[in-house]
Amino acid sequence: MKYLPIASLAAAMLISPLASAEKLFSDSSISLLYSDQYQAFGRNERTDTYVTFENVTAHDWGGTFLFVDRNQGRGKADGDDDLYGEFSPTLSLGWLSGVDLQRGALKDVSLAGTYEFGGGTNANNILTGVSFAWDVPGTTYFNSAFYYVNNSEIADDLQMTLTWGAPFEVGASRFLFDGYIDYSTSASDHEAEFHFNPQLKLDLGHYRGRPGVLYAGIEYSYWHNKYGLSDSVMDTESAVSALVKFHF
Repeated sequence: MKYLPIASLAAAMLISPLASAEKLFSDSSISLLYSDQYQAFGRNERTDTYVTFENVTAHDWGGTFLFVDRNQGRGKADGDDDLYGEFSPTLSLGWLSGVDLQRGALKDVSLAGTYEFGGGTNANNILTGVSFAWDVPGTTYFNSAFYYVNNSEIADDLQMTLTWGAPFEVGASRFLFDGYIDYSTSASDHEAEFHFNPQLKLDLGHYRGRPGVLYAGIEYSYWHNKYGLSDSVMDTESAVSALVKFHF
């Protein structure tokens, strides 16, 4: 039964109006990240290399986002490798109703869901809620989502997620500042989490006449109460990672 919200959202996307649906955008990428500052259990730092596959699509009815990453444990966590992923579809209420929901800075409202799977705890979490798309100057997208989270391993909670993408130029160079913020509430068996995870990337492809293909830069992860664990179990993560990202 816990899979019903995502199944219902997927079914809603397959209703008859999709016969005239339009695909607006699609992009896939592979990223490589490395840091020796990731926080591990037992208040230890660990060295890791992450390989991440991402795919994002935009349609007139909404969109999808999928990522899967694999970490290759090193140092004290040698051999502690795992696979983790998320699949997040949205369904535009403006498209579904045929009513333009744009009001001021608000662009659209969508039904939103996420399925989280894998990781060190073998998570199978279902998030259902609503997402708001905003017109924020200087960004290509800015979204806020609010979810009820049906967790498989811990008590259920609530989550807020902000995502953004902001390209900018400095002289002849092009950059992209994007990322997300997650905040989830506490429950009987875990603490409230706050995760700030931005990336700052230089568009290397731009210099060869292929903008948006190859990026290099850094990712920063500030994660308070990582995995819902208190400071007595795991320190707050403050990790800078080297990053290379290839789009195709």
